[in-house]
Amino acid sequence: MLYKVAICDDSSLDRQYISELVNKWAGLECHAVHISSFPSAESFLFHYAEESDYDILLLDIEMGDMDGVTMAKKLRRDNDTIQIVFITGYSDYISEGYEVAALHYLMKPVIEGKLFTVLNRAAEKLSKNEKILNFETSGEMIRVPIYQIRYAEVSGNYVTIHASADHVVKMTLGELERELDDRFYRAGRSVIVNLTQISRVTKTEIKLNDGAAIPLPRGAYEGVNRAIINMR
Repeated sequence: MLYKVAICDDSSLDRQYISELVNKWAGLECHAVHISSFPSAESFLFHYAEESDYDILLLDIEMGDMDGVTMAKKLRRDNDTIQIVFITGYSDYISEGYEVAALHYLMKPVIEGKLFTVLNRAAEKLSKNEKILNFETSGEMIRVPIYQIRYAEVSGNYVTIHASADHVVKMTLGELERELDDRFYRAGRSVIVNLTQISRVTKTEIKLNDGAAIPLPRGAYEGVNRAIINMR
């Protein structure tokens, strides 16, 4: 499979080093890669406006006028499939990764084996994003890419699937759960949530990136947090 990879780092030496490692990984895993390198967040965003089909972004955090976290937030406004890997010399930014659904953080200097492991995870997630679920509702067949599903909730004999649009389907929550993958977590009897869409978890609710609030049953808090940690 061909993966389009962007490397954004204000150090030319780091860009070259990461690019060499990505090419080595691709050779070992029998993937094809197209690598583009950018010296700043601004240069990437300028190019991205014309060419937005990148699969993997290896992103330095500490850059010039615009840092990597700010750039990632801009990117996530209209792209929820690109796999973002932060590369940093500091651990202070890790909590901000929740806001942009970062796949992983790599500390500088980047270790070859750790980068290869993360790239394999990115490839696996991209493969999962290709899966499409088919539902029959109101006499028609609808096709929903699995990555678009933010959460699903049951009411009686029907499940409402909240994706790019809301779809009400006659099925059980258990039937839907069997179609999903490890990005999704059953938070109680009546709801399944996409862990990559969570921005915050409290004792009483799950807050999603789009602002939706899902009530959390008593005793479910620890389970949700464990699922998020295990997913990452």
